[in-house]
Order: sequence, then structure tokens, then C-alpha cells
Amino acid sequence: MKGKWAQGIVPRHFAWVIKGRLAMSERPGGYGANHRRVRRMEEIIWLREQGFTKVVSLLPSPHNLHAYDELDVAWVHEPFAPHDDPAEALARIYGVLARLLDAGERILVHQEELADRVQGLMAGYLVHSGMVPQEHQAIVVLERIASRQLGPAGRELVAVAGELAGGARR
Repeated sequence: MKGKWAQGIVPRHFAWVIKGRLAMSERPGGYGANHRRVRRMEEIIWLREQGFTKVVSLLPSPHNLHAYDELDVAWVHEPFAPHDDPAEALARIYGVLARLLDAGERILVHQEELADRVQGLMAGYLVHSGMVPQEHQAIVVLERIASRQLGPAGRELVAVAGELAGGARR
């Protein structure tokens, strides 16, 4: 049995989107002025100890990706900046998620904070993948999972994902 520190700590706002396969959280260590190196290490240790095989960082910059290397946690950097074209970014990110899930990876997706962009992207993934057929259903599912309401920016991402999924089904 490992000591408490060796087990790490759960990242803030951690939630499973697909139980045991795909999760989301805020950036390990926190964001902005609240970011702490020791907390980042403890949260990455927790991810490793829980069997996560890939962290997908949506941060626009490569900040702190070296920390995953230092703790032997594999990562993928898929920047999703506010100025990016949502359709292009979602198509790219959904392709990566689908490939990783098909390969049996256990994935954590994060951005600075768990807010509309990540929550909308994940609700959109449920629509895009066909796991949840209706956009409004996916929004409700993610609101329950995250215990927070999805705002207009997140709802727009779900709509874009629905358009992408509609095109893929034709």
C-alpha cells in the first residue's frame, strides 16, 4: 500500500465523460495565479496511479507538458485557442480522441479550467461519436456530469459538433 502522497490527489473538477475511458478536468496544478508546481505533480501522480495512459492538453501553449514527461505520463498537445475555427479544431480533436479510444487508451482532457470550452467540446464529442444522438441531450448529460450549466459558448460548440456529425453520417 502506497503512502497518501505517493497516490497523488484528484485534479480539480475531475469528471468522467465515459466511465473508465474518457475524463475531463482543469489543468493539473490549477490555472493562472492559482497554479502550483507541487499540486501539479501530485495531480499528475494521481493520473498515473489511476491508470491514465494519455493526457490531452487543449492549452493554446505547451505550458508544463514537460511535467508529464518527468512523471512518465504520455501526453498529446491539441491546442484549442479562442481564435481557432471551431469546426476545424473540433474535427481535429475528435479524430484524435476517437483514435485514442479505439486504441484502448484511458484519457484525461484538460484546458486551463473546466468551463464552457472543455464542457462543450466533450458534449459535442458525445454527439459526434453517436453515443448521444441529440445535441440537447448531450448538453444535459454534460451539465449533470460537470455539475454546472453550459453557457452559450459551450452550446455553440455542441451545435458545431452536431453539424460535423451530420456531415459524417451523410
